[in-house]
Amino acid sequence: MKKQLTVAAVSLALLFSIGTGSAFASDSKLDGVIDKALGTEYVSGGTTTSGFDCSGFTMYVFSKIDIKLPHQSGSQYKMGTAIEKDQLIAGDLVFFNTSGKGISHVGVYVGDGKFAHASSSKGVVISKLSEKYYVERYVGAKRIMSTDKYEEVTGDVQEHDEVE
Repeated sequence: MKKQLTVAAVSLALLFSIGTGSAFASDSKLDGVIDKALGTEYVSGGTTTSGFDCSGFTMYVFSKIDIKLPHQSGSQYKMGTAIEKDQLIAGDLVFFNTSGKGISHVGVYVGDGKFAHASSSKGVVISKLSEKYYVERYVGAKRIMSTDKYEEVTGDVQEHDEVE
């Protein structure tokens, strides 16, 4: 019951907070995958809707669009093309140092200054990059999708560099 209430509350909050502000097209594959995962509990090592850790969540999301990611945030950070924070588009990965030992947390940027991630204390949620906690721990971002893949997945045409 608690999970259902949490999912309902998060879904309602999403409807009002990022519904129109999301950079994904309304029928985006990524939006649908992320929406269905919201409220899923945090489970260390988790890679399914029964429970996710942060890299398991991003791995799961990207698997739904036929992109394989390793199950470790530091390994995911080694992929793709580095981009500046002001160049973020929906689907980019954002990375944080939450442990004091390098890359230790990852999420998926969803637009409007927000990202989806598996929080160890709250499960899968949407957070603002501008929250003090994340500002102080932000390390960088990577673009994993090529322009063609982005357009296929989001239905949105973007002007950005091709990922090799």
